[in-house]
Amino acid sequence: MVENVRAKTVVLVHGGFVDGSGWEGVYNILRKDGYTVAIVQNPTISLADDVAVTKRVIDAQTGPVVLVGHSYGGAVITEAGNDPKVAGLVYITAFAPDKGESVNSLIKDPPPAAPVPPILPPQDGYLFLDKTKFAASFAADVEPEKAAFMADSQVPWGVEALSGTISEPAWRTKPSWYLLVTEDKMIPPPAQRFMSQRAGATVEEVAGSHAIYVSRPDAVAAIIKKAAGASKAAGS
Repeated sequence: MVENVRAKTVVLVHGGFVDGSGWEGVYNILRKDGYTVAIVQNPTISLADDVAVTKRVIDAQTGPVVLVGHSYGGAVITEAGNDPKVAGLVYITAFAPDKGESVNSLIKDPPPAAPVPPILPPQDGYLFLDKTKFAASFAADVEPEKAAFMADSQVPWGVEALSGTISEPAWRTKPSWYLLVTEDKMIPPPAQRFMSQRAGATVEEVAGSHAIYVSRPDAVAAIIKKAAGASKAAGS
């Protein structure tokens, strides 16, 4: 199945609290290696809207697409990945819900002793992370200046987006890969392992924070290239 994907176009989907600019390092590596890369700017107000925005970007591409999602972006690609242009899915320490599940349902029973993300009480239907705890929880291995910028430039995450449910998970019919991040304090590694195994994903592990796509764009680009059917030689 992996060998049959062979896509040279990658669509990147960000998660909650951030926007698509965090993909810049991954984008630069993939572009240098000859991939066409599109970055989705989701409003993160509702899952349905984010899926619609993502599908518009997918539909604008030529040929098969590898669809990549980070964190909440995993829920988005799980639904949007049913688009016939999508050849494979890549989850970067992301939610991979099943049919009828939402991000809310996946996080309601955290593993024992799991870190609690510093999410503040909703403000007018939107969520933010505590700025003073953002770096430690979300971006512990990102340069302090960049982590501070990420904290101060947070995108409001709509409560409705977390409650949006999946109608049909694309990972049931599309090959998937999962980058499991072992020091993530937003999505506990045991939860990542459960979701990736349930999806039948090809799993790779890397040490790092929830913002692994910012701190280790090389590791993220590497698994995307594998999903795209690139050989080790082409990815070197």
